Amino acid sequence: MIPILQSAQQEIAYLPGQALELAAGHLDIPISEVYGVATFYNQFRFIPPGKYPIKICLGTACHIKSSDIILENFERKLGIKEGQTTEDRQFSVERVACVGCCALAPVALVGDALYGKMSPSKVEGIFTRIQVEKEMSLRVHSENESNQ
Repeated sequence: MIPILQSAQQEIAYLPGQALELAAGHLDIPISEVYGVATFYNQFRFIPPGKYPIKICLGTACHIKSSDIILENFERKLGIKEGQTTEDRQFSVERVACVGCCALAPVALVGDALYGKMSPSKVEGIFTRIQVEKEMSLRVHSENESNQ
């Protein structure tokens, strides 16, 4: 069952009720069993992640270097808690186990970008960078449309 749920989540980034129903039907078991297993493991999401998923490493090396404070800073900045997504669906925050970059601890993954040697003061800079990238992308898109 777990590989089926993992595969479904890999495809659509979370497990909506329909995915749980399909898994139950495929396995010929009650949906309550599938739901019980899915909710037992914290690797499964039941709400869509944000466009920019924020993953804070809380592995040993990152934890020792206060990654929990980094997590709190992201939560405070966004007004959400771990496992939640902002109302505009731009950001979601979650804790993850070791990401394999212990020499860069503490580490945050924001979308596809890895940020090492994080500090609370770097959190605001990450959001500024994302905003600048969005504006540049919109400008390029607008220029391309006007040139056609």
